[in-house]
Amino acid sequence: MAQVSVRNLRKSFGSVEVIHGVDVDIADGQFVVLVGPSGCGKSTLLRMIAGLEGVTEGTVQIGGRTVNNLPPAQRDIAMVFQNYALYPHKKVVANMAFALKQRKVDAATIKERVDKAAEILGLKPYLDRYPRQLSGGQRQRVAMGRAIVRDPQVFLFDEPLSNLDAKLRIQMRTEIKELHQRLKTTTIFVTHDQVEAMTMAEKIVVMHDGRIEQIGSPMELYNHPKNVFVATFIGAPAMNMIHGTARNDGLPGVEANGDNLPILVDSGIEAGRSVIYGIRPEHFDLADDGFPARISVVEPTGPETLLFLRFGETEIVAAFRDRHDFEPGQMVHLLPRAEKAHLFDSATGTRI
Repeated sequence: MAQVSVRNLRKSFGSVEVIHGVDVDIADGQFVVLVGPSGCGKSTLLRMIAGLEGVTEGTVQIGGRTVNNLPPAQRDIAMVFQNYALYPHKKVVANMAFALKQRKVDAATIKERVDKAAEILGLKPYLDRYPRQLSGGQRQRVAMGRAIVRDPQVFLFDEPLSNLDAKLRIQMRTEIKELHQRLKTTTIFVTHDQVEAMTMAEKIVVMHDGRIEQIGSPMELYNHPKNVFVATFIGAPAMNMIHGTARNDGLPGVEANGDNLPILVDSGIEAGRSVIYGIRPEHFDLADDGFPARISVVEPTGPETLLFLRFGETEIVAAFRDRHDFEPGQMVHLLPRAEKAHLFDSATGTRI
C-alpha cells in the first residue's frame, strides 16, 4: 500500500492542454473516486498515474517515489479496465496467473495467490472455464482477480462497471467496496456516474474541463457544493437552480417569479443582486404558503415520487416519500426548507 501524490500535473496534446495543473493527495489505503462528465480528463489523469500517458509538467509520486519516468511495470500498480482485457484462449486460472508468470514467480506462490484471490472473489468453481463461458460480472471478477494476485501498492479502476447491466452494476459496486475493506489497498476509481462515486468513495475528486472543481467526502460535496457545477453534478436528480434577486428588507430570501424563496438567515447580500437559489428535490414541502408550480410529469419510483414541474419559465424537480395522488397539469404549492437552501453568484457560479 502507498500514498499517491499528484503535484501541478499538466498534460498537453500538441498545443492543446487537457489537464490544467491538477493537485491531488490520496492517503495510504484510501478509496478515491475521480468523477466528472465525458471529456473532463479523469481517465487521462488515471492513465498518467499508471504511466500509460506521459506527463507534460508536474510530478506523480507513489509511495514517496517520483514515477514520472518509470514504465507502468515498475510503478507497482494494477489496473482494471472497462473491457476486461482477458485472454480468450486462456482459462480463468491462466488469466489470473499470467502477470506472475511473466515475472517468473515460482509455481507454488502463483498457486497460493490465485487460490486466495479466487476465494475472495467467489471464482473457485470457474477456474477451469474460458472467458467466453462466463457472464459479464464473472469476467469482471477475473479481471479484478488478475489485479489482486499481483499484490500491488495501488489499484486503478477505469470505469470497470460501464459494460454491466443496472442490477449487476449495483452488485459489483458492493463487491468492490467490500474487497477494498478487506485488502485496504490504495484505490483510485474513475467513473462518470455520480451515484457510483457517492456510494463507493471515501473521497471524491470532481473534475470538469481538465480541472478539479472540488475534493471532499460524498456528504461534504452533497451538502456543501463549492459551485453550481458540483451542485448540479452530485445528486440524482440534480439540485434545482432558480435564478432570482436577493432581498434584504427584513424578509430574508430570493425573489423569483414574484415569489419569495426563503433562506435561513439574512445573508448580508445587497438587495437586488442577481443570485441563483439552489434547493435539492427532497427539500420541498407541500404548503399553502409555498410558491405555485404546475406538474408536467409524475414519476413513481417506488420509494418516492418525483414531480417534474414548471415554476414560471423554470423547470424544477421535487421528490416526496409520502403517498400522494399527483396528476399532470395539477397546481401544487411548494415550500423550500430554508435551512437547506444554497445561494450561488449568478455571474461566477460560486457558492455565496
